[in-house]
Order: sequence, then C-alpha cells, then structure tokens
Amino acid sequence: ATHYPETLPAPARTALSVTAEGTHFDTVLEGRRSYEIGLKAGVTNAFPHLRHLVFSRTLTESPDPTVELVATDPTQTVRDLKRRDGKDIWLIGGAELAGALYHQIDRLILKVGALTVGTGIPLFSRTATFDPRAWQLTDHTVLDSGAAFLTYNRPAESAA
Repeated sequence: ATHYPETLPAPARTALSVTAEGTHFDTVLEGRRSYEIGLKAGVTNAFPHLRHLVFSRTLTESPDPTVELVATDPTQTVRDLKRRDGKDIWLIGGAELAGALYHQIDRLILKVGALTVGTGIPLFSRTATFDPRAWQLTDHTVLDSGAAFLTYNRPAESAA
C-alpha cells in the first residue's frame, strides 16, 4: 500500500482508506481470463484509478465504460502506450498476454509469498517465444510477513 498504492483494487483501497495517487503506474493491462475473475465477483473495474485495458478477441462490449477492450495486436498497443507521456504500464494478469508481450516487458516486479499451492498459472504462457533473457536485480524488499518483492530490469542492450 505504501510503495505501490495503485496496485490495490478499488475495494481494498476503500477498505484500507488508501487514497494515494499511483507512484509508478497510470495504466493497467489485463487479459480476458484474468479480467473475468473480477467479473465473476461482481467487479467490473477493479482499477478505476488507472487507465484499464483488457485484451480480448471474444468480448465485444465492455461491462464497464471505464474499461477499454482491445482486440488488436497487444505488441503494437504497448508500443503506442510507451510513446505517450505518463507513468509506467502494469501488466497484471494473463500468462497468454505476458507471453505475447514478452519482448515489450522492460521490468519485472515479482512478489514471492511464503505460501505454496502446488499448482498455478505460469508467468508466461507455454506459447511464448523461447528466448532466454538475463535480468538485472535492481531492488528488493522483504516484509516481516516473509513476502519478498524483487525488481528486475531488462539490460539496456536487450530492450525492445
């Protein structure tokens, strides 16, 4: 809440009385399947404080007027977003979307929790291009709970 207040969904922001403007991101990208998790819970836009883009070739109408549906190439959309003035872009969910945007990702901020569930969604889909990449650890924070936040930047020579 202190370092990344914009990453809290609106209901959590309200419950925790978080009113801080985003410090890092002004745009959030999400794949359809990740977005539908919120829809099933009755949340049409978990991030109304950010520009919210949902990538889908199957949704034809946004359930929320503040959520933009994007059916076109995610890579070109992100290239266009990077050219505009503003803060960074946050990719919240979707291994398929992360795989499609693999070459556009400049920074990884990974939260590692002290909990395992035995299964889950990979960071990048199995359809992502095989392209091993070394990342540079630029920051880390470990909370009393044991959760660790690791920030990795893509080295400049491999930036897209």
